[in-house]
Amino acid sequence: MGPTATGKTDVAIALREHYPVELISVDSALVYRDMNIGSAKPDSELLARVPHRLIDIRDPSEPYSAADFAHEARRAMDEISAEGRIPLLVGGTMLYFKALIDGLADIPPSDPQVREAIEREAAIKGWPFLHAQLSEVDPESAALLHPNHSQRIQRALEVFRISGKKLSDLKREQAEEGSVLSPIGDEYQLIQMALLPENRLALHQRIEQRFNAILANGFEAEVRRLYQRGDLHPDLPSMRAVGYRQMWQYLAGQVDYDEMVERGVIATRQLAKRQLTWLRKWPDLQEIYIDYEAGRDEIFENSLANCLKILRNAPIYKGKSR
Repeated sequence: MGPTATGKTDVAIALREHYPVELISVDSALVYRDMNIGSAKPDSELLARVPHRLIDIRDPSEPYSAADFAHEARRAMDEISAEGRIPLLVGGTMLYFKALIDGLADIPPSDPQVREAIEREAAIKGWPFLHAQLSEVDPESAALLHPNHSQRIQRALEVFRISGKKLSDLKREQAEEGSVLSPIGDEYQLIQMALLPENRLALHQRIEQRFNAILANGFEAEVRRLYQRGDLHPDLPSMRAVGYRQMWQYLAGQVDYDEMVERGVIATRQLAKRQLTWLRKWPDLQEIYIDYEAGRDEIFENSLANCLKILRNAPIYKGKSR
């Protein structure tokens, strides 16, 4: 994961040379057909050679939610795993990652004060002690967890202390309603890596260069075709995507071309800022920093080398990488 314009897709594709992975896109714009240039979608030749799940699965007229993604991504992960390969999720739509990782259930949101109190107690007495506490109040949840599985123990205790209800009971209620999706950490060994800029200003410059390259590649014509369909409007999730919203405003005569470009660059920078805000608070994250002063090839090689170092020390695959 990581903010826009950090080279996530290139690194993910390269990892196929080292591990038996299959890619799953985590991007709220790439799900839509006919939105190729502005979303920086891999071209058809690359997609034929390196298939990505969850790309081109919706028409731009159709809404697509984080819950839709979580269910479809879990199904893709299960299929990939059943075929003996490793699901590799790559993208920057952090809400999608959160829905998949945390699961979908009608449970209380996190309370920072309660969570901090649990962490302080764990620092003094250890997670096995808190696991024993959980066994007393929610034995069903505790039985599914290793005594040192800190993140899940913490969450189950947090839910009980906030609501007085067992996490296992809440999940069972949701399952009966057909809407529950358990956290993927209950079934998968999860390794989370993020490509992050060492210098925010350098990322901003890269974003501006990338947006100009998108414009030069025919972005206006792409959005014009969507604009002329007649069944799309600017309030659809697809047309609210960064870049598409600003180009739509230009085609509608609301702004001139230069203002569209300026707004598009600013919106993309704001997107990157939101992504970085998510990642600053993300638990269990392996951070890989990018030095944009290096050349493009060097950036890619360094990012790939750091990813491989993390993966080779992680219990995701029993055996040697290819």
